[in-house]
Amino acid sequence: MASLDTLFEAAKSIQAKAYAPYSRFKVGAAIATPDGRIFAGCNVENAAYPVGSCAEAGAISAMIAAGESRIAEIVVMGEGEHLVTPCGGCRQRIREFAAPDTPIHIAGPEGIRKRFTLDELLPFSFGPDNLTDR
Repeated sequence: MASLDTLFEAAKSIQAKAYAPYSRFKVGAAIATPDGRIFAGCNVENAAYPVGSCAEAGAISAMIAAGESRIAEIVVMGEGEHLVTPCGGCRQRIREFAAPDTPIHIAGPEGIRKRFTLDELLPFSFGPDNLTDR
């Protein structure tokens, strides 16, 4: 498993590469898979709102493109005084590839600010297992 420090640094590094000319609100996300591989993504805005993409979605896409399919842990990096948690859509995206107890670390430039489980951020979620009983 990747260390939390390594995951934090990956999120921080990719955050700097975000394309956010409209909001000027850069977000980075880094995912660790169960075997310790790390995949990162940043938000990419577009003049035609809401066509942009979130950092978490970019990290998940990179993970899937590399042939992985499970999220063991994730760090989401934002700035400002408030916690930058995944949006509702990204919580559902994370749910597709993570277990309810998967740690989601919310970070700022100074370090990890708070830790949640996926179940805390998306209680009573709908996921792939809901479709297997049909």
